[in-house]
Amino acid sequence: MIAKSSTNPVFLSGRAGADSAAKELTAQTGVHVTIDWLTPPSEDATVQAQAIAQAANTGDNAVLLSATDAGKLVGAVNEAVARGVPVMTFDSDVAGSNRFSFYGGDDEAMGRQVMQELAVQMHDSGKVAILGGNQIAPNLQKRIAGAKEEAAKYPGITIVNTFYHAETPQDAAAEVLRAQNAYPGIQGWAMIGGWALFTKALLSDLNADHLKIVAVDALPAELAYVDKGLAPVLLAQPVFDWGYVSVKTIFDHVYLKKDVPAHVQMDLIRVSKDNLGTWARQLKAWGFTDVDPKYLALAK
Repeated sequence: MIAKSSTNPVFLSGRAGADSAAKELTAQTGVHVTIDWLTPPSEDATVQAQAIAQAANTGDNAVLLSATDAGKLVGAVNEAVARGVPVMTFDSDVAGSNRFSFYGGDDEAMGRQVMQELAVQMHDSGKVAILGGNQIAPNLQKRIAGAKEEAAKYPGITIVNTFYHAETPQDAAAEVLRAQNAYPGIQGWAMIGGWALFTKALLSDLNADHLKIVAVDALPAELAYVDKGLAPVLLAQPVFDWGYVSVKTIFDHVYLKKDVPAHVQMDLIRVSKDNLGTWARQLKAWGFTDVDPKYLALAK
């Protein structure tokens, strides 16, 4: 399993899902399934390509990949497949390669959904900034395109700019504050990834009365933003399933020789104050240990 970054919580959850699926398959089938975690500490497509080659060289039966830069990884994916090591992608695809399947959402639709929700929170009017993450990640570029396409449907909404950053909570939060200072009229943030909300720093720096955020992802650290009303809606990716569903799909394809879809659809889960407790308990069930107990105790 080669995700984008071993320091990003969403990929650590995907790893937990992969490990869970491996244990289940081992118990159910008697086939010993293991996960080799070959994810770089920070995003680097060159290191990912080296990891793909390493997996092929050391006898892994398949590769599960989230691509940092698809263009730089087509060759590595195709080389692994040519050597008899099937490749499946998740979250960020390598379109045009010989991978056999992709598990993820429709990124343009995800971007549109973020902007639709934000438009509701802003009453269809105001200045919006887009937080874009890694500028070369193909999945994120599609989400941004979808968000802009949707924003064009609202005459009262203006996109002031798209802001990119290294995908760490600290870098993302710093970019949000820098943008707020540069464009003090920003009233809404369309975050096509939840990086900035993985730290609670913005809870004290941003005013929920004058600013609304809608973001993709809803991990434990982000729930405080829903509770405060600064992010009334989060659109959660079932990140645990990145690993869980993908490993089971790989097993079906590689070991059981079954036909599997070229695109295994992933749908977002809408999280608001109405289902905050239910979602918090789901996160805990997926192995997250940092869910605030006060959210776990909310009415079922």
